[in-house]
Amino acid sequence: MTTYGSFPGTRPRRLRTTPAMRRMVAETRLHPADLILPAFVREGVTEPVPIEAMPGVVQHTRDTLKKAAAEAVAAGVSGIMLFGVPEESKKDALGTAGTDPDGILQVALRDVRAEVGDELLVMSDLCLDETTDHGHCGVLDDQGRVDNDATLERYAEMAQVQADAGAHVVGPSGMMDGQIGVIRDALDQIGREDVAILAYTAKYASAFYGPFREAVGSSLRGDRKTYQQDPANVRESMRELALDLEEGADLVMVKPAGPYLDILAKVADAVDVPVAAYQISGEYSMIEAAAEKGWIDRDRAILEALTGIKRAGAQNILTYWATEVAQKLDV
Repeated sequence: MTTYGSFPGTRPRRLRTTPAMRRMVAETRLHPADLILPAFVREGVTEPVPIEAMPGVVQHTRDTLKKAAAEAVAAGVSGIMLFGVPEESKKDALGTAGTDPDGILQVALRDVRAEVGDELLVMSDLCLDETTDHGHCGVLDDQGRVDNDATLERYAEMAQVQADAGAHVVGPSGMMDGQIGVIRDALDQIGREDVAILAYTAKYASAFYGPFREAVGSSLRGDRKTYQQDPANVRESMRELALDLEEGADLVMVKPAGPYLDILAKVADAVDVPVAAYQISGEYSMIEAAAEKGWIDRDRAILEALTGIKRAGAQNILTYWATEVAQKLDV
């Protein structure tokens, strides 16, 4: 005899039965326009230089960078964030290569704008760490500490030079107090109200930056714990967020992404501006290394990690897989 109303009466598995069903009811979808490609360009090289700690990522030549930008456009990626790696002999205590109109980052900005125009948002890392001989994100005082206000003067000049070179968006990543307000004023003073600021609002002093040090040829001695945020803190991020918005940030970002999804969710819930997250080098390298060992399914792991970042609230994701993933997405 048939019995009706038996337990369980509710069966959520009905909405997981087929790929078509799962696709129809998916709550979070990745789109190529969500993605931004971080890219490194190295001065004085004639061939791309592989980054050992980041399999598949290179320090570009000027020509291969232009090709990478064109590929990103074709894939539907929204932006490219450029990091310049100057020759070692050009690094100094003030990071003057960062404000030299002929410095590698400014040259690369002009190259990429000439290549893609406005089809791709051209973004620039606004920080001194790649250009200083000590590897810190700012100017040091006579005791070897990062001098916040002296650094702001350098950032203001960098913003103007990067805007002149063609940046649509500048990304101040040094975590100096007051940096957004100073940069906004500096841009407005030269009539560049059109250049947007992507604030690295919550940038944590993370162990996951390790491979990035190789990517930018970092000269860092010591650590950045006096200016990047303590991984233990949440309220501090929300205070930074309030300050960045008050100072004129157009977009805000959490970095790293994966280990800080709780912070990302809190930021996304609190603001009415676009929120980005940076899936950093260590996050990338862990997946690539585990996949190389055969321990995980590489493609599934990449999509799962990126979906988790978007699900937590990121409208845009900086990821070294941006072009690859955009080419594979079924949109």
